[in-house]
Amino acid sequence: MQDFAHSMLWFWICYVLVTCVGILHTVFNIYVLKMKPMDAHGMGEGYEKTKPWHPLYNILLFSLFGLLYMRGLPAPSLEEALLTGAVWAGICIVFDLFGWVLVRHPWSLTFKEFYLDYQPWITLIYLAIFLGPVVGFYLCTL
Repeated sequence: MQDFAHSMLWFWICYVLVTCVGILHTVFNIYVLKMKPMDAHGMGEGYEKTKPWHPLYNILLFSLFGLLYMRGLPAPSLEEALLTGAVWAGICIVFDLFGWVLVRHPWSLTFKEFYLDYQPWITLIYLAIFLGPVVGFYLCTL
């Protein structure tokens, strides 16, 4: 990786931003659209209705931040974009396991809820994160 520190800077900014967008979408659904909130039985309609949008947030934002990373490199390449995408997706997979499954909090999910019930969305999200730097690279070459 040509510039690991900047890659991580762009990655973590994007990760936090994507998470905030998802939370704000859920809050919007609950308070503006009057959908049911989280309860003892699950995450609630307000969250459930956001799921199909999650891959879209991720491909748009990770592509933008992939572009920002690629533009900052002295020699952007497809190989660099693929490596960056693999690193970003790998970090997400591990971090999500801890942040959304293993560490218990009001919005945490079980392993089944996160990796099985959240299909196909979680797979599409990880694919979008992997492809973000690749899309960013191609945008950089326009």
